[in-house]
Amino acid sequence: MKICFILGTRPEIIKLAPLIKECEKEQISYNIIHTGQHYDYLLDKIFFKELGLNPETENLKIGSGTHTESIGKIIQKLGKKLRTLKPDIILVEGDTNTVLAGAITAKKIFDINPKIKVGHIEAGLRSNYYEMPEEYNRIMTDHISDYLFAPTKQAVKNLKKENIPKDRIFLTGNTIVDAVYQNIKTAETKSRILTTLNIKKDNYILLTAHRQENVDNPKKLLGLIEGLKRLSKNHNLPIIYPIHPRTKKRIRDFHLFSRLQQIQNLIITEPVGYFDFLILQKNAALIITDSGGVQEESCILKVPCITIRDNTERPETIKIKSNILVGCNPKKMEKGAKKMLFKKRKWKNPFGDGKASQKIINILKEKNEV
Repeated sequence: MKICFILGTRPEIIKLAPLIKECEKEQISYNIIHTGQHYDYLLDKIFFKELGLNPETENLKIGSGTHTESIGKIIQKLGKKLRTLKPDIILVEGDTNTVLAGAITAKKIFDINPKIKVGHIEAGLRSNYYEMPEEYNRIMTDHISDYLFAPTKQAVKNLKKENIPKDRIFLTGNTIVDAVYQNIKTAETKSRILTTLNIKKDNYILLTAHRQENVDNPKKLLGLIEGLKRLSKNHNLPIIYPIHPRTKKRIRDFHLFSRLQQIQNLIITEPVGYFDFLILQKNAALIITDSGGVQEESCILKVPCITIRDNTERPETIKIKSNILVGCNPKKMEKGAKKMLFKKRKWKNPFGDGKASQKIINILKEKNEV
């Protein structure tokens, strides 16, 4: 029996890496197909290298494009690859176009295997915000998957509420915990990022911003920049910003670079590797993000987080008060930062014990899928 991992973005590489290593440990046959949804070296190959994954992965080289173009290209190219590889089950993780296209393709290749199965890692997340493209990807993938590996009890509740059969739902925890636990010590040994940027532990703010709803909206992007100005003025801390290529392009498109450059203490870098980013997260006084994965990682690493969104599919972080929502509202950003900078880091991680990958593989073995 053969597994095929289908991935296309940096978070998917990180979260599937522990599962791939578990397959190697259990001597389970597998292939990896990279759609190329992220195609920059720092968003792609360096992560394979640092996480010890096979760099000779099949790459569909999809690149950028509209949602429909991206999904259409993946389905077309992926279908040809799957006909060659003939997997018994595919595993996808998260909520990207790659995830939805992978699940759809697997269910449509009746000519090679009418019973090909789909396993969705991180199933059941819901923001209930339907202007977010990822929300539709999550929902549709969940409803056509055979195995739904839910990271939290809330995710399980979401799936049951949508009348998905209980025998397809499994509470496993989130593989992001596995990844953090497996790599943090190596990162501490290998990374020199704090020295390179001349920053000290608990003495800087880390920023990530890339989500379409924020950076494609000039009003929200301007609100984010104005919020950063306030933080820079009121908190004498460097703001470290590994800028995403999408965000850099939009800042140029909207002629906002001059405003960004007016922010004192803002240090813009190129995207960094996984080890460097783990260290930047672990040692930050505060994290500002619109990333779902970073909300999780900051929670696991016990670093306060403010999320520049009005909703989140990680409500567990709000419930335990490791994270608050501020949108791209400058006043809310300032108020949120003031509150969270002095937050006591006593919350309990709700995303599992770091054994999610082992649990997922054990379930598939029990079901005779591997």
